[in-house]
Amino acid sequence: MGAALCVAIAFTSCKSQESAYKKMYEKAKAQEEQQTAASNTQDQATVTPMVTKQANQTTVSNVDNTPVRSEDVTLISGTGLKQFSVVVGSFGLKSNAEGMQSLLKQGGYDAQIVFNPQNNMYRVISGTYDNKSEAVQSRDAIRGSKFNKNSDSWLLFKK
Repeated sequence: MGAALCVAIAFTSCKSQESAYKKMYEKAKAQEEQQTAASNTQDQATVTPMVTKQANQTTVSNVDNTPVRSEDVTLISGTGLKQFSVVVGSFGLKSNAEGMQSLLKQGGYDAQIVFNPQNNMYRVISGTYDNKSEAVQSRDAIRGSKFNKNSDSWLLFKK
């Protein structure tokens, strides 16, 4: 009987406390928020140098040097994709993508949602174009707007 009592005490004293799990979760969440804030600060610290030019120089478009990401995507919501699209948001949840699509449509954009099954992401597209130069102009126009505050829009080439 004494041995049974010792075994019972040993098993009850080894139980983990719910508060210990909660403390570890909160600590991990705080570290994640700090890393995200530090990452955002580093991204905002990048400054493009200003280039001066003479008045008689012609303006040359830098469209060819604009990076384009090629992905195999499936149209979820919208009218259809052309060769180049401007992606203004990427979400793991379809409902978040639908929310951003709704905001863009209210702002007058032909917003669409596509899905990339390779990385399980829903992409929100503000516009789609036949040529790269139009897509670059659209991307530059939406950067910094209320629809793309972090200026993280990019070009998608549909495979």
